[in-house]
Amino acid sequence: MNTEKDFSPLTPNIVRALNDKLYEKRKVAALEIEKLVREFVAQNNSAQIRHVIQILATEFALSQHPHSRKGGLIGLAACSIALGKDSGLYLKELIDPVLTCFNDSDSRLRYYACEALYNIVKVARGAVLPHFNVLFDGLSKLAADPDPNVKSGSELLDRLLKDIVTESNKFDLVAFVPLLRERIYSNNQYARQFIISWIHVLESVPDINLLDYLPEILDGLFQILGDSSKEIRRMCEVVLGEFLKEIKKNPSSVKFAEMANILVIHCQVSDESKSTNDLIQLTSMTWMREFIQLAGRVVLPYSSGILTAVLPCLSYDDRKKSTKEAASACNHSLMKLVTPEDDEDDEESQTKTSPPSDETPSKKEGDLNDSLNESQESVGFSNISFFTPASSDRSAVTLDLDGIVQVLDRHLHDSSTGMMTRIAVLKWLYHLYIKTPRKMFKHTDSLFPMLLKTLSDESDEVILKDLEVLAEIASSPAGQTDVSGSCDNTESKTELHIPGGVRDGQPVVVGSKVTDLSPSTPSMNSYFYKFMINLLKRFSLERKLLEMRGAFIIRQLCLLLHAENIFHSMADILLKEEDLKFASTMVQTLNTILLTSAELFQLRNQLKDLRTQESCALFCCLYRSWCHNPVATVSLCFLTQNYRHAYDLIQKFGDLEVTVDFLMEVDKLVQLIESPIFTYLRLQLLDVEHNPYLIKALYGLLMLLPQSQAFQLLSHRLSCVPNPELMRTIENPKAPVKDKRLAQPHIDYSELLQHFDRVQSKHLEVRHQRARRSEHPDRKL
Repeated sequence: MNTEKDFSPLTPNIVRALNDKLYEKRKVAALEIEKLVREFVAQNNSAQIRHVIQILATEFALSQHPHSRKGGLIGLAACSIALGKDSGLYLKELIDPVLTCFNDSDSRLRYYACEALYNIVKVARGAVLPHFNVLFDGLSKLAADPDPNVKSGSELLDRLLKDIVTESNKFDLVAFVPLLRERIYSNNQYARQFIISWIHVLESVPDINLLDYLPEILDGLFQILGDSSKEIRRMCEVVLGEFLKEIKKNPSSVKFAEMANILVIHCQVSDESKSTNDLIQLTSMTWMREFIQLAGRVVLPYSSGILTAVLPCLSYDDRKKSTKEAASACNHSLMKLVTPEDDEDDEESQTKTSPPSDETPSKKEGDLNDSLNESQESVGFSNISFFTPASSDRSAVTLDLDGIVQVLDRHLHDSSTGMMTRIAVLKWLYHLYIKTPRKMFKHTDSLFPMLLKTLSDESDEVILKDLEVLAEIASSPAGQTDVSGSCDNTESKTELHIPGGVRDGQPVVVGSKVTDLSPSTPSMNSYFYKFMINLLKRFSLERKLLEMRGAFIIRQLCLLLHAENIFHSMADILLKEEDLKFASTMVQTLNTILLTSAELFQLRNQLKDLRTQESCALFCCLYRSWCHNPVATVSLCFLTQNYRHAYDLIQKFGDLEVTVDFLMEVDKLVQLIESPIFTYLRLQLLDVEHNPYLIKALYGLLMLLPQSQAFQLLSHRLSCVPNPELMRTIENPKAPVKDKRLAQPHIDYSELLQHFDRVQSKHLEVRHQRARRSEHPDRKL
C-alpha cells in the first residue's frame, strides 16, 4: 500500500499501524480510530464518519495486501463501537466489506472478518434486521467452513443474531423465506445443521408465524431428514414434530392442499433405498395420516397420488410395521372421504355447493410445484408418481376418480404387488362401486378383464374380495343400462334364454327372463351374463383353476349373488358349449356343488318340490345342460324326486360307453345317497307302494356297479327296504302309482329323454373322433 497517499482524517501513524503484520499494533490503530470517530459523532459530522468508513473499506478491507485487509476489518469494528446506537445509520457501509472478506482464501482473515462482524452486530442489535438476509447468507457459508476457528467464530455470531431475532418484533419473514427456501437444499451437513437450527428458532418465536410458509420449506426439511448424520436427523425430526403439533392446534390456518404433493413424493420410497429414507417415508406417512384426518375432503384431489404412495406400504413386513400402520390409517381415512355426492355430475355438484368466496388460491402454489419438480429431479425421484390436483378450491372439491382408477388398475396389473396391497385395491374398487356407481361403470370395461384374471390369484382372500367387486358390478342398478355402450350385443343381453319343456322346433313351454325366476331373485344387469360367460371361458382355458378353485369361486358367488341366477345362467351357457368334455366336467362340478354345499340349501329346497312354473323352468334348464354328464343328470332327478325319469335314464345307460370314470361317478353318487342331503330319499324307501321307481332306479345303479364297496353299501341299503313283494309295479287301474312328478303339467319328460339321447350321441361322436385321431394321428378327419 502507498503510505504516502492521503488517508486523512486518518493520520500516517494510524495508517502504518493498520498495515502492520502484528495484531497488537493493528489493535492500537483501531483504538485511535475509535477515538477519532467518537469526536466526529460528538461534532455530528456524518460526512467525516462516512469518509473514514469508506477509506477503511476500500483502501484496507478490500485491499490486495492481507495485513491491510486485517487492519481494515478491525478498523471497521472500531468505527461501529464508536458509533454506538448511531451505527444503524452506517450499517450497509460497515457490513458489506466485512461480508466480502468471508470469501477470502486465508482462514485467519475469515476469522477476523467474523470477529469484526460480531462486534458490529453486537453494537447495532435490532438495527441489523433490515440486513438480515445478507448476514444469514454469509453465515450459512461460514457454517460449512473447514477451519475450526472460523466455524467457532461463526457460531458465536450465529447465537448473537438468533438472540436479536428472538427478542425483536420487526423480523421480516416474508423477505427471508425465499432465501431460506434456496439454502435449505444444501447438501453440506454443517449448512444443513445451520438451516435447521434457524428454522427451530424462528418456529419458537411467538410473533413469527412460520407455519404460513411451511409449504415453501417442507420439501427441503424432508430432504434434510435423510441426512447421514444422526444428529441432523434428530434435529430435523424435532422441527417437523413441532410443526405437526402446531398444525393440529391450528388446522384452519394450514395450507393442506399446497403441501399434499410434497408428502406424496416423500411417502414413495423404493425398496432399494438406504435405511435413512425409511425415516422420511414413516414421517411423511404420519403427516399424511394427520392431513387426511384434519383436512378432510380438501385432500381428495390428491387422492390418486396418495394411493400411489400408500398402497405399496400395506404389504410391508414387521420390519416396517410403523410405516405400514400409518399407511393403513391413511388408506382407511381416505376411503371414508368418498361419499355418494361424488357420483354426481360436475354441473349437479356445482349447483349444490355454495358460491365461491372472494379469496383466491395462493399464487405461490404454481411456483411451489415448479420447485418441487426441480427437487424431484435433483434427488432422483424421476420414477415417482406426481399428480396435479383436480381442484384446489375447498368449496368445490372434486374427487379425482379417473386418477384413482388408473392407480388401482396399475397395481392390479403389477405382478410384484403384495397380497395386502391387492386386497386393499379390491376393497377400493368395491367401495367406489358402492359410493360412485354411475361414474365407476364408465371404467368397468377396462377393469373387467383384469378382475377376471385376478380370480387366478394364489390368495383366497384376494379372490374373495375380487368376487365381491365382480358381484357388485353384476348386480348394481347403475349397470342396468350400458353406460359406455361398448358391450357386445351377444354379451350384454339381460334376458337368459331358459330352455323350456320342448326344444328343437317344438313349442317351448317355459321361457322367461332371469329377473322373473322367482320373487326373491335380485335383478341382474348386463354385466352379469358377461361375467358368467367369461368366467366359464376362463375355467375352460385354465383347467387347473377349475380343479383347484372352481367350487370355491362358484360357492362364494352363490352367497354374493342369487344361487338360482348363477346356476340358471351357467346352465344356459353350457348348453351352447362346443367343448363337450369341458361341458361334462363343468356340469359335474356344478352338480357336486348343488348337492353338497351349504350355500345351495335354498336352491335345493326349491328344486326338491317342483310346485311352481318357475322351479320347473329351472329344472328344465339345468336338466338340458346336465345331460352332458349322465350320472349328474340322474342325481338331479333324485334331487327333484323325478324317480321314474331317473329310472328311464338308467335304462339308457346300457347304450352308453361305461368307462372307469363313469363308474367312479356312480360310486360317488352312491356315497351321496348315504349323505344327509338325501335323507328324504332314504325315508321314501319306506313307502314302497308310492315310490317303486325310486327302488328300481337304485337297483339299476346297483346293477351298473362292479363288486365294490359302493356296491356293498347300496346293496345293504336296499336290503333294508320293507316287504319286498311290494316292489312290483302295480298296473291295476284301481290302485295307480302315485308318482307325483307324473302329474307335473310344466315338464315334458319324453322331450327331456330325447334331448338326453341327442346330447349323448354328440359325446359318443366326439369320443369316436378322438379315437380315430389317436389311431391315425397324421390323418385329417
